[in-house]
Amino acid sequence: MSSSATRQVTLNGSPLNLSGNEVKVGRAAPDFTAVTNDLAEFKLSSVRGKKVVVLSAVPSLDTPVCDIETRRFNQEAAALGDDVQIITISMDLPFSQKRWCGAAAVDKVVVVSDHRDASFGKAYGVLIDGLRLLARAVFVVDRKGKVCHAQVVAEIAKEPDYGDVLDAVRQAVR
Repeated sequence: MSSSATRQVTLNGSPLNLSGNEVKVGRAAPDFTAVTNDLAEFKLSSVRGKKVVVLSAVPSLDTPVCDIETRRFNQEAAALGDDVQIITISMDLPFSQKRWCGAAAVDKVVVVSDHRDASFGKAYGVLIDGLRLLARAVFVVDRKGKVCHAQVVAEIAKEPDYGDVLDAVRQAVR
């Protein structure tokens, strides 16, 4: 059995298999390509190594927990300062993301879409088999481009541990 078949999360208790490469703390953060709300290409390499980067993967911004999480990270971004960039990634189409960001007044978090080829989902091992959605996960990448925190939330319907993420960010900024 491959490692991707054994890595799972749950949705309301029902198991879902994850595919892609599992990302480990201490290793280089894999680059990925996504699409911005204005349909431009976004690559992690455009910010990796310049700032501490928080990568927040969510299944869909149009769901309650993803909405809460992204709004929370938008609030935290203001307090974290210019040395930190928070990026939310989902499979939502860029048009939906742009509409949601406007309605939610999310302006500090960069929101990108992985809908085109699941580049992020595959590179970070959070692509849910059969659903073409991302599992809820948060990765913190330090200025050297290494993953210093990885949190794949076991139950998709639950929020991540914000305290652990913010502690990792503060450590990385030092």
